[in-house]
Amino acid sequence: MFKVFSDIKFLFTAPLILGMLFVINLVTSPGDWWVQWAALGMGIAWVVCLLRVIRAVIVVGGLAALGTWLWKRESAGRNAGTTPPRGTDSVEQA
Repeated sequence: MFKVFSDIKFLFTAPLILGMLFVINLVTSPGDWWVQWAALGMGIAWVVCLLRVIRAVIVVGGLAALGTWLWKRESAGRNAGTTPPRGTDSVEQA
């Protein structure tokens, strides 16, 4: 679970780090674009983290939907299974 929070954090920090590396590359060596290799590696890691977060959201959403379905099913069964006490029904017996 904590890995997902770490992945969410990385989704926001990786672009900031790449922006900082781009500025450093622009200032120090404008003719040699070494930042592309950092962008490639961090881009692959970013996509992997994004897929992990999407998977976690799908799993949590599915569990929430299952819990809601079971809760509604149980409450409907509880309400349908109740019968009034004997002798108090409104239908007259012949």
